[in-house]
Amino acid sequence: LEAVLVHHRWVFVCLFLLPLSILFDIYYQLRAWAVWRLHSAPRQHAQRVRHIQAQVREWKNEGNKRYMCTGRPGWLTVSLRVGKYKKTHKNIMINLMDVLEVDSERQVVRVEPLVTMGQLTAHLNPMGWTIPVVPELDDLTVGGLIMGTGIESSSHIYGLFQHTCVAYELVLADGSLVRCSPTENSDLFYAVPWSCGTLGFLVAAEIKMIPAKKYVKIHYEPVRGLQKICEKFTEESKKKENSFVEGLVYSLDEAVIMTGVLTDEAEQSKINRIGNYYKPWFFKHVENYLKADRTGIEYIPSRHYYHRHTRSIFWELQDIIPFGNNPIFRYLFGWMVPPKISLLKLTQGEALRKLYEEHHVVQDMLVPMKSLEKSIQTFHVDLNVYPIWLCPFILPNNPGMVHPKGDEAELYVDIGAYGEPKRKQFEARASMRQMEKFVRSVHGFQMLYADCYMTREEFWDMFDGSLYHKMREQMNCKDAFPEVYDKICKAARH
Repeated sequence: LEAVLVHHRWVFVCLFLLPLSILFDIYYQLRAWAVWRLHSAPRQHAQRVRHIQAQVREWKNEGNKRYMCTGRPGWLTVSLRVGKYKKTHKNIMINLMDVLEVDSERQVVRVEPLVTMGQLTAHLNPMGWTIPVVPELDDLTVGGLIMGTGIESSSHIYGLFQHTCVAYELVLADGSLVRCSPTENSDLFYAVPWSCGTLGFLVAAEIKMIPAKKYVKIHYEPVRGLQKICEKFTEESKKKENSFVEGLVYSLDEAVIMTGVLTDEAEQSKINRIGNYYKPWFFKHVENYLKADRTGIEYIPSRHYYHRHTRSIFWELQDIIPFGNNPIFRYLFGWMVPPKISLLKLTQGEALRKLYEEHHVVQDMLVPMKSLEKSIQTFHVDLNVYPIWLCPFILPNNPGMVHPKGDEAELYVDIGAYGEPKRKQFEARASMRQMEKFVRSVHGFQMLYADCYMTREEFWDMFDGSLYHKMREQMNCKDAFPEVYDKICKAARH
């Protein structure tokens, strides 16, 4: 069985995980619909929060003997790692997965932390709303995107996911419920993002909304030569008239730069419903413009655009189902794709986990735009993984763990490397330590869902811990939650 799981994983995925993923989706969609129709979410929210507070007080009465963490199983998260801490910490059950309120006047949606991006766009779009930053994958949760981070091709205008949030509600280590915003408990508000649940339990968040439009008019432009790629990408990222900017780099000197604008009008002949199950995977579709060496314009329905990389899990699915983009497979079985990342993790097995750890990379590094060319060269030398995802974002100079070096907001770029490194002597630990050192040297940041090989000193050299440590001290978190480094570092993993 282990040999099949490692070498012919597609057999197991196609026969078991795809049908199971469909059942999961149906259950959650029906549940979300029923909850909204019955208006039960806002009524039950307060009751559920009181239950969380009661669990925290119970932990206090037991004498604070061990740290607390959420009771959600590690395999359910989208991050590839499964933390050991779930087995040793006190699990606080947090069953909060509903949209609570859509306030059209304030243009704010209030949600519970386990609401997913797929659920939120399905809920808001029919009402004529969306959120400014919709991170790619359907199963990403609001809580994960706040406590970790989230980004999308609109982030050059709006910043990271955390920068679109206007308030958080948390249950703290003493069992109290606190609301924080830029004007109310502001230190806590700015300390929460990137803290990975080590300051308190998130129970609700308020996120800005913007009017939704029917289509994204997208322009594809193949660019050759690394310098030209970086110049073109930087130039487009600075233009606020672009609603979306994204780059897919297919080799060291070949890329397609995409810019998009939200619109309600479309040329019928150029509409591409890329999200339909029988359509080619988005990154393969984009590559055709590079192969044909031609520019192009298409109109993609906006929800299809927001989740354009979901069906192929960016390009990770080609390693799991090698024939997944074959037209016959797409037409016959594409409606079941993708398998749930959580189910892939659950059935991974020790041999496969080790194989992935040693021969596979899933990393997002956030670096200043001015270091883009040097960064791509470093990725090429240390990893040699293609395609590479480029996503620009504006990083405001807010307090907290992540901010630019100067006093001004600065344009950054997320460089995403997902797949099997083609570098000849790839050695996971050595290569990643080399990458992390480079990212620190340009004042960049590593996304914390991925494998982190840094020492504690190196970690706090990369991130600004001043406000975070102050809040941990102030709110007596030291006995309640581990420090963020201890939760995400390599030693804390499976």
